[in-house]
Amino acid sequence: MQLSLGPLQYFWPREQVFAFYRKAALWPVDIIYLGESVCSKRRELGFKDWFRLAEELVDHDCEVVLSSLALMEAESEVSQLIRLIENQRFMVEANDISAVQLLKERNLPFVGGPTLNVYNQATLRLLVEDGLQRLVLGVEQGPREIKAVREAFPEMPELEVIGWGRLPLAFSARCFTARALGLGKDTCGFRCVDYPEGLPLSTRDGQPLLTVNGIQLQSADYCDLGPEVGEARQIGVDCLRIYPQAEGTEEVVRRFRLALETGVLPPRNGTENRYWHAGR
Repeated sequence: MQLSLGPLQYFWPREQVFAFYRKAALWPVDIIYLGESVCSKRRELGFKDWFRLAEELVDHDCEVVLSSLALMEAESEVSQLIRLIENQRFMVEANDISAVQLLKERNLPFVGGPTLNVYNQATLRLLVEDGLQRLVLGVEQGPREIKAVREAFPEMPELEVIGWGRLPLAFSARCFTARALGLGKDTCGFRCVDYPEGLPLSTRDGQPLLTVNGIQLQSADYCDLGPEVGEARQIGVDCLRIYPQAEGTEEVVRRFRLALETGVLPPRNGTENRYWHAGR
């Protein structure tokens, strides 16, 4: 089983991003996803920057994948998407069906991101015909769905599930962070940068509810499938995804790698994924 480092979900200053990936190059991960997948307004790094990072990381014997936006809203974003797809070196993670269409037109293989919303085998077969090589399952798909796919679809491409990180639950054309701060989306001032792991959202009585991350809503706590590594391997999961956090990502990676290599399951350091346990 492989370990991947998912695309950065938060808005960090340029130098923090470069520093993070310089360290990540030395971590025991097999796949690193790079690129902006949440909000097109986040432009600390442009395509050339992400491509340069990809070229540096691929020299460290890991697969590099360039991730696309999950929500396309403007023609300018489509233009950037085409540039990403036509990079001529790295596979692309398609997080929107428009990316799938553009990749299909160019006969390019791709990774299907968790926001493609693949819920049945007919859709999956169509995507495989279009060039799907690996599918990152949606957050609500657990062991039951994985077993059903493996049994009915033996030639299924690789399956990747989120093993660690705040779960990406929803996207909106509106910016939740800007709204929380009394700002308009077009005049947000890029305030996401003030919240390197998102803005906590609580209920009226102070109980953690969600995490606000620009136009994205995430789970309040970290999902942790560390104790389920053995089960995930047994039912046919090929790769576990770890989402970058501002602090402690290396320790998480090494904890998962140790579990994969030794079979000794680690204690849970985050919240159990209730989607996973409900889907048995």
